[in-house]
Amino acid sequence: MRASEGELRTWMVAGLAGDADAYARLLRHLLPVLGRFFRRRMAGRESEIEDLVQEVLIAVHTRRATWDPDRPFTAWLFAIARYKMIDHFRQHRSHCPIEDVEHILATEGFAEAVGARADVGRLLATIPAKQAEAIRATRIEGLSSAEAAARGGIGESDVKVSVHRGLKALARRVKDSIL
Repeated sequence: MRASEGELRTWMVAGLAGDADAYARLLRHLLPVLGRFFRRRMAGRESEIEDLVQEVLIAVHTRRATWDPDRPFTAWLFAIARYKMIDHFRQHRSHCPIEDVEHILATEGFAEAVGARADVGRLLATIPAKQAEAIRATRIEGLSSAEAAARGGIGESDVKVSVHRGLKALARRVKDSIL
């Protein structure tokens, strides 16, 4: 049975409020939704599809606080799925058929998501590179502090301090630009 936008939204809101049963129901219903999404774009790549579904579910979980309840849940979900798919193609040097690229670009919310990503990029460019990379790795890509540390060749506590200082600096910049 397919869940509606309203049901998914209700379960997400309840999950954010601490209702573990609603959150589990949401994740169970997202499995077939994401499976269909990827199968339409990656026919015949079942093992890759399963991996992408899992990556999206992890991203939904780790980034759940970034969802704006005033916006459609599925637009947020599919933006995550599109970025994961594009990252997958980049990492595996796979080619995405042009029809899929056209579909991705025409999808509701894509332009907003790209604009938001560009805004974040501009903001991150205003802080030291070490802080920006730590924020990008942990807050945007969803890596743990340990994973980000291993990738950057630095200590885990260094990543945590860089994220803390970088977020503090970004908050000041945003606050200053509003006032």
